[in-house]
Amino acid sequence: MGRQHIREYQAYLFTKRKLSPGSVTNHLCALRFFYIQTLKRPWSIADTPYPKKVHRLPTILSQEEVAQLIDAACTPFHRTVLMTLYATGVRNAELTRLKVSDIDSRRMVIHVQGGKGRQDRDVMLSPVLLDELRAHWRRLRRKSIWLFPGNRWHSGDRSMDTKTPRHACQYAARRAGIKKKVYPHVLRHRFATHLLEAGADLHTIQILLGHHDLKETARYLHLSQRHLHATASPLDSLVLKGGSPER
Repeated sequence: MGRQHIREYQAYLFTKRKLSPGSVTNHLCALRFFYIQTLKRPWSIADTPYPKKVHRLPTILSQEEVAQLIDAACTPFHRTVLMTLYATGVRNAELTRLKVSDIDSRRMVIHVQGGKGRQDRDVMLSPVLLDELRAHWRRLRRKSIWLFPGNRWHSGDRSMDTKTPRHACQYAARRAGIKKKVYPHVLRHRFATHLLEAGADLHTIQILLGHHDLKETARYLHLSQRHLHATASPLDSLVLKGGSPER
């Protein structure tokens, strides 16, 4: 394939497949790897530029909506899953790999092992979450090394898959009447913004979230009501004559 074929393929991904800019970029990266590493042929990004990625702010729930979501959980197991996501800010995949031995009640931390980038870290263990996890442990029919065992009865030798937390979010949102699209990462976003609004500094939040770059964490400044309302609009300082004109 020549350059024109690749450009036509790129247009096809956009127009026919309706893929997002990020997905199209992934396809082009795969082609670039194939050309350079496998075929040993040159690849010019100038000839086939990557599409600009659209940066959208994530869905944000209020504290009241988070409480409604947790209270609307379909099962006690789902309730514990939702509480753990919100109380720790862990990623969905990290949640599924948590073991019982990762709960350190003496130091009041949870060990997250093999996170993104194969980085280990500790996150806070809320006293409320600790009580919930102890009740959760007593409810399990069969003890397991996994904090959240898989299979239908949550008694397997494997951990639950990443679909279970997603379903827990979707079912609870539906029952709570929340119209926003709710998925595990939304609770991670809310964990970060609530910490920021409570006065936690960005560096601390960066460590808790496991971000390598502070820029990733800084985007929560756009979501924090405390920071959004900290500066008055320049309109407030204007002295205007009269009221709004009548129509």
